[in-house]
Amino acid sequence: MDLLPQLAVVPLLLPDWLDPAFIIHGLGNWALWGVALIIFIECAIFPVLPGDSLLFTVGMFIAMVPPSITFPGMVPWQVLVVACIILTVAAIAGNVAGYWLGHLIGPALFKPRAGFWGKVFDPKRVDQTHGLLARYGNRALVLARFVPFVRTFVTLIAGIGRMEFRSFITWTAVGGVIWAIGVTVLGYFLGNVPLIANNIDAVLVLIVLVSVLPMVVEAILARRRAVAAKP
Repeated sequence: MDLLPQLAVVPLLLPDWLDPAFIIHGLGNWALWGVALIIFIECAIFPVLPGDSLLFTVGMFIAMVPPSITFPGMVPWQVLVVACIILTVAAIAGNVAGYWLGHLIGPALFKPRAGFWGKVFDPKRVDQTHGLLARYGNRALVLARFVPFVRTFVTLIAGIGRMEFRSFITWTAVGGVIWAIGVTVLGYFLGNVPLIANNIDAVLVLIVLVSVLPMVVEAILARRRAVAAKP
C-alpha cells in the first residue's frame, strides 16, 4: 500500500492543459467524444491523464444551466444517460486494450530507463501491483479502478501475468460500470451545489484523495483479518 500516497498526488501536479474544465471547453461540441477517448487512453496505458475528476466534471457540465454538454433534442438527464453509456464503454475498452498490451509488450514496457517514462513505468510497479492481485484477487480490478495510476497498472499487470481473460473482463467490467457511472452521476447531482461549484479546484483535489480510500479501507480490513487469524 506504500505506493498509493505517492501515486494519488500525481494528478494534483498536472499542468493546466490537463485540467478537466480546460479540456472540455477546448473540445467544444466534441467534448463527450474527446473525454471518452481520454478515458480510454488513461485506462489502457497513459496513467497521467485525469480520470475521476474528468468524469465528475462531465456530469457537472451536463447539469449546468445552461448545460455545457448537450445533444440536440435531449434534456439533461437523457444526455447523462448517453454520457454514462459512452464513458463506461470507453473505460472497459481501455482496460481490455491495456490487458492485451501487457500480454504482448509488458516486459518491454516495464524496464529500467531514465527520465519521466522511467518513473511512470518503473519495474517495481509490476511487483507492487502483483502484490495487490495476490492479496485481493479479482477484487483488485474493482478496487483499483478508483485509484489514479493503479487502475492503469493493474490492467497491464493482469495482461503480463496472463490472468484468465474471462475472469479479467468480468471484474474489470464491474469496476468500469461502478466507476464511470458512479462518478459521472455524482458530478451531475453535486456539481451545481453552490459550495462545490464555487470551489471546483478544491473538489477535484478531494476526489483524487477520496479515490484512494477503497484500497486503504480494504488494506486495514485485511490486516485485521490477518491479526484475528493468528493463533
